[in-house]
This record gives sequence, structure tokens and C-alpha cells, in this order.
Amino acid sequence: MRRSFYRLDRSGLSLILDQLKHRGYTVLGPKACGNALQWRPLDCLEDLPGGLSTLLAPAQYRLQTGSETCLFGNPGGLDSIKAILHPPRQTITTIRKAGDQLEISQETPPAAKLAFVGIQSCDLAAVAALDRVLLQNGEADEVYSANRANAFFLSVHCTQSGPTCFCASMGTGPRAKAGFDIALTERLEGEQPEYLAEAGSSLGAKVLEEAHALPAPPEWMRQSTEATQKAAEAQTRKVNRQAARAVIDSTFEHPRWEQTAKRCLSCGNCTSACPTCFCVNYEEQSSLDLASAQRVRLWDSCFTLSFSYIHGGSIRLTPKSRFRQWVSHKLARWQDQFGVTGCVGCGRCIVWCPAAIDITEEFAVLEQAAGSAVTAGGSPHGH
Repeated sequence: MRRSFYRLDRSGLSLILDQLKHRGYTVLGPKACGNALQWRPLDCLEDLPGGLSTLLAPAQYRLQTGSETCLFGNPGGLDSIKAILHPPRQTITTIRKAGDQLEISQETPPAAKLAFVGIQSCDLAAVAALDRVLLQNGEADEVYSANRANAFFLSVHCTQSGPTCFCASMGTGPRAKAGFDIALTERLEGEQPEYLAEAGSSLGAKVLEEAHALPAPPEWMRQSTEATQKAAEAQTRKVNRQAARAVIDSTFEHPRWEQTAKRCLSCGNCTSACPTCFCVNYEEQSSLDLASAQRVRLWDSCFTLSFSYIHGGSIRLTPKSRFRQWVSHKLARWQDQFGVTGCVGCGRCIVWCPAAIDITEEFAVLEQAAGSAVTAGGSPHGH
């Protein structure tokens, strides 16, 4: 569809939230909760984190005082919407005793209507990546499909990058390119913020029109593009995603893997925080009186020893092999499997690693080593 651009003030944005609720959506957004920004239901616009900003650094996350008028100036919240669309715990089957009979029920969740307000471009790209894995890669995942089917995305173009962001190098931001119903650029030039609203779907356009949004001045679009470009240029971290497969393959036995693995705690924080990690395990759990049992699906992590267990034992016995597996899959093997990288440059793995391991720093060392090998006459090799 041809994109339309609108001008919104704070009251118009509040009206959009009301319109979404009237349409039956559960409206969610980043909300200050437990000293962090987390995706939670929004009752009103005031639930968004105006007056707060995030301090991000390797192994560091803090909420601190920020602009009182800015609602969407916080890159890198604690969690992504993966935890909502692809829950960390989901009951799949319940079995109960009924006399001499067993009652078996499948716990397929009903189709939800979820509206995500303030989703950033990196997380929007992560949803597209999860779609490839959980919807388009053979049989669709029922849980993800039910949560994803009617989702409404009100995205925000980032005009300020966080110090751990590297979405520009991954081609996923700071500007959202597709997948949104409405995309906002927050403008802070006056006493109160205004918003350039871009309709990305017919439903998004209808919601904007019902909120009585006015046409945007022509120069606002140019200014929005310039602001997101400056945010991209301000990013100091990067990964060369085009070279990632060759780099990973040619440095498979490089000593850097072992050096970094000595710091790695194999805690799995990075996989939990990552908005595209999708691995799960299934467990059977029974009540103490054995009157009922459940089959439960739980998030799993390639950093656990049991993850690669097959008959006879685990095939990744060392932190080195597990760390290498994760980095290799994120940057290289995803491209082989799904045509995109498994990393969107959000930087959460850097922030939430207690050992402050930085995937961009690790890749830079490997890329330099790969370049030296080629210069010396070496050639990439697969593993």
C-alpha cells in the first residue's frame, strides 16, 4: 500500500490507544517495573516511561532520570516481545484421572489480539525472523501462531541509539522498514512532543484516521529520515553480516573461542535475552498424588550441557563448544537455514551477560584473524 503520513500530538496518541482497546486489543508497551523497562499492559499513555531513560553498557543496566516529555527514547528494554509471543513456559497437554478413565486435553491457546506500542525496529525485525522459523519453516507452531495472528505493531523509529546498539550494521534499524501497522517518529522541538505517524497497513491508516490525525508537514519526513540516519552513524559497534559465514568457518579452531569461554558462565542469559532464540524442551510433570500430569514446553538454551544430549551423552561438553555454537548459529548458520542472520543488533546479549562478553568484540577479533589467514594464503573451510 502507498504510505500515508500524519501529525499527532499527545492527545492524538492517547486516542489511538483508546481506539485499539475499543477494537478488543490488549495494549502492551515498555513500562517501568522492577527497576527495569518491561513489556506490560498499558492502561493509559502515562504508563509509558516518560521521565526515565536507560543506562546501557556491557553487564550493566540502569533506569535513570531522563526527559520528562520523551515517551520513546529508551533503546534496549529488559525484555523483547518474544516472551509474549513465544512464552518461556507453556502447558501443551494435561492428563487427569476420572475414575478408571483418563481425560486428555490439549492446551491450545485461543487466538489473541495483542497491540505492541513502542516496539523498536530491531525487535520488529526479530518478529520477522521468528515468523520464518515458527510459521514458515514447515508446520506452524500453534502457540506462536495464536499469539502472533492478530498482532498490531505501533513501532517507533529510533532517533537516538544506545551505546550497545549495532542494528545499523545488521540492516535492522534504527528505522523500521516493514512489518508495522503504524510507525512513529517522536519530535521534541516544542514544549510538548509531537509525532510523525506513518501508516504501514490499511488497519493502521484506519486507526489514524479515527484518531483524527492531520496530514504531516512535508519536511517532517525528511527530518525523520535525517534523525534516524544520525542515530545509525552514532553507533560504534558493528558486525559485518555479509562476511559472517566466511569468518566463522575460517576461524573455527581459533584460540579466541577458548579464551572467551574461560569467562563464560554458561548461564544462558544471552539466549533468554535474545529476541530470536527459539529453542525449547519438553518435560512431563505429575502431581504428587499422581491424579494429573502435564506436558510442559520450556525455553531451552544451547549453553546447557543437556541441550546437545543424544544417546551416550552430550556432544558439546565444554563451554568453548557451546559458546562457539551460539555465536556460529546467530551469525552464520541462521543464514544457511533461514536466509537471514539470527542477530538483529539489539545488544541485549552484551548488556545481560554477567561476564560482559561482547559479541561485536568477539566477531571483530575473528574477522581480523580471518583476514590475516586469507592474506597469508589461507582459505575458509566449513565445519
